[in-house]
Amino acid sequence: MSQNLETAANPGPLRRIAIDPLSRVEGHGKVTILVDEANRIHQVRLHIVEFRGFERFIVGRPYWEVPVMVQRLCGICPVSHHLAASKALDVVVGARRLTRSAQMLRRLMHYGQILQSHALHFFYLASPDLLFGFDSEVSRRNIVGVATAHSDTARRGILLRKFGQEVIRITAGKRVHGTGSIPGGVNKAVTAAERDLLLQNIYEIIAWSRDAVALVKRLHNQHPALYNSFGAFRSKILSLVGRDGNMDLYDGVLRARDENGAILFDGVEPDQYLDIIEEQVKPWSYMKFPYLRALGADKGWYRVGPLSRVQNCDSIPTPLAEIERREFMDYSGAMPLHAPLAYHWARMIEMLHAAETIKDLLHDPAILGGDLVVQGARTSSGIGVIEAPRGTLIHHYGVDENDLVTMCNLIVSTTHNNQVMNEAVREVARRYLDGREINEGLLNHIEVVIRAFDPCLSCATHALGKMPLVVELRTLEGDLIDSRARD
Repeated sequence: MSQNLETAANPGPLRRIAIDPLSRVEGHGKVTILVDEANRIHQVRLHIVEFRGFERFIVGRPYWEVPVMVQRLCGICPVSHHLAASKALDVVVGARRLTRSAQMLRRLMHYGQILQSHALHFFYLASPDLLFGFDSEVSRRNIVGVATAHSDTARRGILLRKFGQEVIRITAGKRVHGTGSIPGGVNKAVTAAERDLLLQNIYEIIAWSRDAVALVKRLHNQHPALYNSFGAFRSKILSLVGRDGNMDLYDGVLRARDENGAILFDGVEPDQYLDIIEEQVKPWSYMKFPYLRALGADKGWYRVGPLSRVQNCDSIPTPLAEIERREFMDYSGAMPLHAPLAYHWARMIEMLHAAETIKDLLHDPAILGGDLVVQGARTSSGIGVIEAPRGTLIHHYGVDENDLVTMCNLIVSTTHNNQVMNEAVREVARRYLDGREINEGLLNHIEVVIRAFDPCLSCATHALGKMPLVVELRTLEGDLIDSRARD
């Protein structure tokens, strides 16, 4: 940023520009920009303006209701919350190790979610900007415009998502807000007929996923200056990795790297997340600001999601996606790739990995039945961590002797990315808007960089009881007459 409003000396009258609401993202948010008479940028902030409150209102509910309730946070990634809650409550019911059938069925459900969510984001929400340009006509920048100009691409995107939703329907009972996962396991297996139905299309799905990776690579190669620098800034990264160091989007241990790719910590068990992550609340957003405890709030913020996961793991355990990961790593060279637009490339590599994993799981006889539920010695709390499409997702619950929830803490993917999204919009504003006549196309640059993170803003609003209330009375010219604040 060229200046910060809080530290600028006598900046003069400022004009407020608001992007409200943000378009083509899940949930409700806005960006506010303060500029002076010369259109110099003084402040840019991403605000999350809706409130959900799940951490509070599930308290007092029976624990077995939680996996179904918490997925109402979102209609795009409900499976991720469904499974993260189930994993946390596995610990509460003493299911330290699920049956193989339950593990494979949950994985099938999860990778169906990864596939459908990545397809939805890239083809429906992000591709209009990438295919038509950030300054293109507003009327074209949507899925209808893509379908008109790139019919094959749009059709494949729609069918990729549909296939992922079918995987979810078969494993969870419904495409959205299913009930298939329960504390201690799952409540249904896949029938042979359902498996065969999915097998009919899986190889075509893999082929289309490869084409999607090729499309993003082509865009990077055609516009390297833009794709490697747009909104780019250096940050630390965090994700789960498998216990062997390979990519695992369902289970594993926490690993973090610094801006240069050096490992900060590795092998941290999910139930130790409070030892490494702390959360900060700021008065202008309902979304919290997590950071690495050892580094402090000013230096400890980090990013999560596909761009982190692809660069954090040692390899991807499916062959086609691993080939693409190696090419991605060769492209970035010795240093990690920090450009937000590279999220799309990494996201399509993960979509290919999800398709390959689904294929392997469909050939595993464990999904057809066997023991589905286990229980053991009860405990009073449980923590579940999973890699949701948008990044690391943490669910933490306390349960009393009456089976009622006494505590809930959620750190969702978009919350992890809160600070980095704010850094990204400031970087774009500084480079593209500062000192210029601001128009819709330039404002869309701000939205483009936010969309690159695939934010789920409705999932990320959890600051109840910590938000101060500030009421200001101003003249029509913006002069402050009076204000009142409640901490």
